Amino acid sequence: MRHKIGTPTPIITMNYSDGFNRFFIKRDDLLPFSFGGNKVRIANEYFNDMLPKGCNCIISYGSSKSNLNRVIANMSRTLEIPCYIVSPLDKALEDYETFNSRLIKSTEARLVTCDRENVSSTIENVMEKCKREGLKPYYIYGDKYGNGNQNVPIPAYIRAYEEILTYEKQMGLQFDYVFHASGTGTTQAGLICGAIEHKDDRNIIGISIARNREKGFNTIRSSIVSYFNITTSAEVDKLINFEDSYICGGYGIYNNDILKIVSNIFNTEGVALDTTYTGKAFWGMTNFIKENMITNSNILFIHTGGTPLFFDDMQLGKFKEKNL
Repeated sequence: MRHKIGTPTPIITMNYSDGFNRFFIKRDDLLPFSFGGNKVRIANEYFNDMLPKGCNCIISYGSSKSNLNRVIANMSRTLEIPCYIVSPLDKALEDYETFNSRLIKSTEARLVTCDRENVSSTIENVMEKCKREGLKPYYIYGDKYGNGNQNVPIPAYIRAYEEILTYEKQMGLQFDYVFHASGTGTTQAGLICGAIEHKDDRNIIGISIARNREKGFNTIRSSIVSYFNITTSAEVDKLINFEDSYICGGYGIYNNDILKIVSNIFNTEGVALDTTYTGKAFWGMTNFIKENMITNSNILFIHTGGTPLFFDDMQLGKFKEKNL
């Protein structure tokens, strides 16, 4: 599966300018599977881990509106593997369909809802059901408590980091800063692991889209030390730049400046960002650069995908028609 996802993804010089720096964008949204994005790289790692173990049924967890579950459901359908998505009930999300939830339905993945306090028991029940049907299930997060597979997705963005190094060598330049949207921290942990493996201490800045710094930092640190099987060290901590100053109050919350950024980037670059992840991160990046008075630098923004969310934004009327 790994060789079918379409890597490396292109790095493109942007028209966008702040008058002081040069901006580039790595188009992981152009991965040619299920609308692309970092979740294609990550899901691919789960399947590469699952299939050699003889598993023939996959179980995921999270919202039916998530990018990861869209890709997991889509990959399982292409492989003709049964897919279950255990999803916690959330009244705020139940009242409307999104493009992701519609796409997941089209794959015929089986959605199993539960209260948040019953997640582990529900996952256990689904696994037992699969076994009774003669299947060998694979839960992407390991055991029913979500432990055991922390290291599986990390190589996805070690390889992406190596793609960046290859581009730099080919073009004779170096990126001073690498920015991206940081949610659960998997992408950022992978990038930092790539930097460590290549003895590189460049600035990798994760712009949080929801989590506070303590939670985000600790999750990323845990992934890194687990991957390398080391104890926490000051050297690792120095590499973790998880910026929570631009979360706008939490997940899915945005402001007018983020809307302007999304409209501007679409109109000047032809690139679709969204108000939940990439648009918020791009806006956060521009503010971080101003506040830290960064100048004369090569800035790389990794577009981590989420194209269906862009169309959700449009459908919900977030943009003025004359602007987008």
